[in-house]
Amino acid sequence: MAALSCGSVAFAQVHRMEHRDSTATERTYNLNPVVVTASGHHQRLKSTATPVRVLSSQEIHEQGISTFDAALTRMMPQVSMAPNSMGTFLRMNGLGNKYILILINGQKLTGDISNNVDLNRINMSRVKRIEVLDGAASSLYGSDAIAGVINIITDQPTQNLVSVTSDTRVSGKGQLTEAVTLDIFTHGFGSYTSFTHDRADSYQNNGLEYVKGSDTETQPTIAPLFTGYRSNLVGQKFTYAPNDRLAFNAGLDYSYKLTDRPNTRTDITGGTDYEMQYKGFRWNVGGIYKFTQKNSLQATFTADRFRYGKEYDGETATNKVGDFVLSKKQHAYEADLKAVLGLAQNSTTIFGANWRRDELEATSGNIDKGAYTLALYGQHEHKFLDNLTATVGARYTHHQTFGDHFTPKVTLMYSPGVFNVRATYSTGFRAPGLDELYYHYYAVNRGKPQINFGNRNLKPEKSHYFSLNAEYHTDKLLVSVTGYFNRINDMVVKQNIDVDDASLAMLQGDFPEMTAEEATKLERYSLYQNSDKGDVKGVQVNVSANLFPGFNLSANWAYTYARTKSGDTWSTLERSIRNSATLAANYHHAWGWYALNVNLNGRLQSKTYYTGSYEHAPGFGVWNLNTTHTFDCTNWALLEPSIGIDNLWNKTDHRIDSSVRKYALYSPGRMMVIGLKVKFKN
Repeated sequence: MAALSCGSVAFAQVHRMEHRDSTATERTYNLNPVVVTASGHHQRLKSTATPVRVLSSQEIHEQGISTFDAALTRMMPQVSMAPNSMGTFLRMNGLGNKYILILINGQKLTGDISNNVDLNRINMSRVKRIEVLDGAASSLYGSDAIAGVINIITDQPTQNLVSVTSDTRVSGKGQLTEAVTLDIFTHGFGSYTSFTHDRADSYQNNGLEYVKGSDTETQPTIAPLFTGYRSNLVGQKFTYAPNDRLAFNAGLDYSYKLTDRPNTRTDITGGTDYEMQYKGFRWNVGGIYKFTQKNSLQATFTADRFRYGKEYDGETATNKVGDFVLSKKQHAYEADLKAVLGLAQNSTTIFGANWRRDELEATSGNIDKGAYTLALYGQHEHKFLDNLTATVGARYTHHQTFGDHFTPKVTLMYSPGVFNVRATYSTGFRAPGLDELYYHYYAVNRGKPQINFGNRNLKPEKSHYFSLNAEYHTDKLLVSVTGYFNRINDMVVKQNIDVDDASLAMLQGDFPEMTAEEATKLERYSLYQNSDKGDVKGVQVNVSANLFPGFNLSANWAYTYARTKSGDTWSTLERSIRNSATLAANYHHAWGWYALNVNLNGRLQSKTYYTGSYEHAPGFGVWNLNTTHTFDCTNWALLEPSIGIDNLWNKTDHRIDSSVRKYALYSPGRMMVIGLKVKFKN
């Protein structure tokens, strides 16, 4: 209850300024924020030659969002996610996790579990904005930036203050998020401390499964649709700016997560003898020196360690309760040196050098491998006359295993008045991951065994990305239409191979930890291989309007056609979605010391495509309502309760579980959501 007695902030300060301002009721969304991901340096959104989407902390806060996956899926139609016990399977513009580069303040986030991302490592209490760049971006960001880049920009106050904030959200199925922050800033020195606890219970939408080999006979199961978990995240950051030209920063984050699944039972299927345990530790140091307002030198070093394994909560023939068995360790070290220069009027030039080393240790298959990458990159952006901007960039990469690669980029932007017309050609490069090369992996997901084999003969992937964008923008209205084509050569895909008696005997020899019961459920295993190519074509439409003071409406639609070709056969990319849309309406009004915010948002999408013998998941539409009430009664504290309903129309996927059934909607149905924020400030 102590947590519930103190919980407010992110926009409490904004609300405070509004309440004491006669124009409080005229609050509008900023349709032209400052961004950095598109060009590698700070500039206004309307001035970027490469289109980029921005999710501000204001939008995230007003929709009552407390998790990173909810922020993206509720507001970005081209992004979809599938949670499971191994993390979250993230997709963007038809392409999966390994093609999406996730950055925190420009530095890559490491740590995946069988190509599923542990998004609980992202500290949402510190998010200032999330910038999403579609398409290949290897000229600036190197390997993995083929589908796009998601850059999380964090925030810290820079006014002399001491503040304590608590933010609590509670909803059904045991879902609870509690974030506490302590910020201190004085005389150029800043200390920013945070702690987040996140938890959710496992749940089902249907307690039946089909008996193996039957399409009609069912039996009870306790295998969850959604896997529960308990997660803690601790963060600490220090900043110091002795003068206007020089600034230093150092930070660290520690994360811990443990799944919470039903235990094995003799009378029903679907339980497990162990939970998945994840630990991450990330630290970084950096600094910037500004020679002049337009010339600076930046340096950063980041070390990121991530591990996961099995923590047994049931006794087996080989393990006791409390035993921990390591499955995988990942270490990554990255150093980046970048100069941002204004060498000529109306131009910005970037030069940089990057070194990165990735290491993988996996007990399954006795893997202990590593590889380094060295890169030099440059980019020049120049504005000609008053309305034409061109950007030319390139990156030279030397990969320890896959040799040398060159990835150029060219963009043009023509800006007559309130219009922008953009054209982009960019290239991408992705070296196969150490797991794709060397994996010899066994796991159990929702009671079903999964086996993945690496392939040491894989070739690196290369992509060519083309896009055309037209945009109309004023202070009240932003309309953007983008068409794109992304061609990936030598695409690395998983080949599903059916299991017969001979291969099952071989697999049981390779993986002695597989029980006899699990072996009866194994129908296929996966092997990584290069396909001929992959093609992704799409159209995106984004509209945001400040229709009248205090009211904003946004609508986003994405059409994606994603395929891969092996030999002469084309097939739809796994988990791709043809049509998806997000809509949001937000109303804000203040009366003296009280402010009301009402937000209605929805996500609609067509069916999700699955390959092989798996059946496609049906489409859905989910709507959420959130109301926030801000009380600014004193000079030292802000109180902000919120109440809302997730999944207003109670949409669920309650199909009976089977070996060929996949899901796209993981909601348990309609739930009330209650939150409370409090901020204490000197």
